[in-house]
Amino acid sequence: MSRTDVLTACAGAGFKASHFQDIIAQAPDLGFFEVHAENYMGAGGPPHARLERLRADYAISLHGVGLSIGGAGPIDTDHLARLRILIDRYQPILFSEHLAWSTHADGYLNDLLAVPYTTGTLHTVVQHIDQIQTFLGRKMLLENPSTYVTFRDSTFDEVDFIAEVQKRSGCGLLLDINNLHVSASNHGWDADSYIDRFPISAVGEIHLAGHADAVDGSGTVFLIDAHDRAVGDVVMGLYRRALGRIGPVPTLIEWDNDVPDWPTLMLEVEKISRVLRAIKKQDGYADVA
Repeated sequence: MSRTDVLTACAGAGFKASHFQDIIAQAPDLGFFEVHAENYMGAGGPPHARLERLRADYAISLHGVGLSIGGAGPIDTDHLARLRILIDRYQPILFSEHLAWSTHADGYLNDLLAVPYTTGTLHTVVQHIDQIQTFLGRKMLLENPSTYVTFRDSTFDEVDFIAEVQKRSGCGLLLDINNLHVSASNHGWDADSYIDRFPISAVGEIHLAGHADAVDGSGTVFLIDAHDRAVGDVVMGLYRRALGRIGPVPTLIEWDNDVPDWPTLMLEVEKISRVLRAIKKQDGYADVA
C-alpha cells in the first residue's frame, strides 16, 4: 500500500508553501501533512498545484477553521459544499474542526471563540456535527479549544461537555495538548486529571504546538496558543501521559507563526517520531511509522 493511503500512528507537520521546494527535494520521512481547508477552497492555481504534488507522496489531513460549529446560527451550506469538493478531490485521511464559533449573522470573525458549556450549546453542537458528517459522508474529529474566558452559565465542565458531544454525535476527537495546557493554566484546571478523564478512545489525532506568555490589563500573566515556537516541556509531558492511556496516535506539529525553516520544523517532527516509536516498542505495537 502507498503511504498516502494508510492511516499510521506517526508524526506529521502543518504544510507551509515556503517549505514546498525543500520537501520535494528532500522527500522527508514523515507520516502526513495537514492543511487548513479554507486555504484551498479556490478552484485552482499554485496552492492546488502544490497540494496535488504533495498528495502524490504523502497522506493529507484536512483541518477546518471556518465552520463555526459552536455558533448559534446555521452552518453555512455553501462553505460546507466547498469543503465536500475539497474532500472528494484529495481524500484526506482525517478531517477535523474546532469546538468554537467564528461567525455572526453575515460576518466572519477571524478567531476561534469559546462557547458556554450548556445544554443549549450541546444541542446546537451535536446538531451541527450531525449535519456536517451526514453531508460529507464521513466522520469528523472535534478539537478541544484553547480558552481565555469561562461562562457563568456553563453547567458542564469541558471534559464532560466534549464527552457528551462525542457520545451523542458519534464524532471522533482531536486532542490538542497545547490547547489543554493553555486552558488549564489560564483557568486553574488540573491538566493531568483532564487527560485522565478525557474520552481517549475516541481520539483520532493529537496536535502539539508552542505557547507564549501574555499579560492582561490588570497585570495577570496568562498563556496564549501562539503556534510560534517549539513544543514546550510541560506539553511534552502531557503528551506522553495521553499516549500512555491510548497508545500511539497520529500527531501533528503546528507551527503557524514565526514559521521556521524546514530543517528546524523537521527536527520537531523527528522528536515526536522518537516518542511514538518508543511507545510502540514499549507496548508491542507494530512499527507502522
